[in-house]
Amino acid sequence: MNESKGLILEIQRLSTEDGPGIRTTVFMKGCPLACKWCHNPESIKPEPQIQWINSRCIGCKNCIIVCPERALTWDNGVIIDRTLCKGCGKCAESCPSTAMEILGRIWDVEKLTTEILKDKVYFEKSGGGVTISGGEGTFQSSFVAKLSENLSKNKIHVALDTCGFYSDQVLEKIFPFVDLFLYDIKEMDILKHIEFTGQSNELILKNLIDLSNKCMNNSNKKIWIRTPLIPSMTAREDNILKIAKFINENLSFDVVERWELCLFNNLCKDKYRRLGIKWELDDIDLISEKEADDFLSLAKSIITKDDFCYITGSKRLVEN
Repeated sequence: MNESKGLILEIQRLSTEDGPGIRTTVFMKGCPLACKWCHNPESIKPEPQIQWINSRCIGCKNCIIVCPERALTWDNGVIIDRTLCKGCGKCAESCPSTAMEILGRIWDVEKLTTEILKDKVYFEKSGGGVTISGGEGTFQSSFVAKLSENLSKNKIHVALDTCGFYSDQVLEKIFPFVDLFLYDIKEMDILKHIEFTGQSNELILKNLIDLSNKCMNNSNKKIWIRTPLIPSMTAREDNILKIAKFINENLSFDVVERWELCLFNNLCKDKYRRLGIKWELDDIDLISEKEADDFLSLAKSIITKDDFCYITGSKRLVEN
């Protein structure tokens, strides 16, 4: 991919969870991390992928006939040999019921800009805008920089959802056109971070400090911190306390506006199944209301700034 062409997973309109106001979220394909809890596993690989949706299938087997790689077979449903599948999309094109679906399509940056501008009235009325997410929002950096520049020229608020695993050169390309950075701090322990995500957190934490300092010289640019609360993983008292201490000691509250504790989401089970991936968190339940409140209280015990710490996501309302 380059400045003019980008691989897009999905364009989600009327979003209210990816920044202020009503937003259109552009999900990019590709991510340098492989978080065990990822609720968009189809966004990790930087290439098109095919999935079969059982409930839509009418059993015509057109997909099997047209597959040039012979990657599809039938056994009470379509079986995809992912060692053979190249994501060409011919099966999806031939499917009359949309049971075969391609994940990831190439968009021209100007055409994508035009498509997004259809939603401008919603942004203006609600104080919203566009959020570039993923996957990882910086992974296709040249395309994202050009898209963000186009949106900025049209006076649209741009938010970038990032895991923070990027180079200085990547940030320099994107920074001028982004108004809000949605920045993940997942885990403070280096070894646990490697275990949970596949990468160290050293670059991520360094980049966050650098970003906070850089935003200090640009008063219109803000940061929201996000921490996924994953049972048996990141949802630990010591982790939340260490993150709170890190925020207090290293970041500017003039720049960092809020810290979101994002509750574990298990609605992605079918996504893993459709991709042929066994998800080790498949049987994990949502965090209870009491546990969520306890984590929020813990965060607020360290960071006492008003309207800074929040819980987002769905709680388990009935105790087991």
